[in-house]
Amino acid sequence: MPQSKQTNIGIDGYHRAEDLEKQINANVHSLFSSPTGNAVLSYLKSITIEAVHGAAVTNDVLRHAEGQRYIVGLIERRLVNHERSK
Repeated sequence: MPQSKQTNIGIDGYHRAEDLEKQINANVHSLFSSPTGNAVLSYLKSITIEAVHGAAVTNDVLRHAEGQRYIVGLIERRLVNHERSK
């Protein structure tokens, strides 16, 4: 079977063709490897992954924060996956 027809589970948990997964990684890399994209990613990390919540955090706030962290984590993993696939 040609590689473009095979589906796999992407890092985000969705089934898609391997070539589409690679294209998404390339698109994310293209966007976030520019100086502006890198600055935006740094900003996103500062308000998500690097943010610390105190002991009084509510369940809802914590769930919201974890969802944001997940998205930023996906961006970072796609950047790494793109570099590995070269």
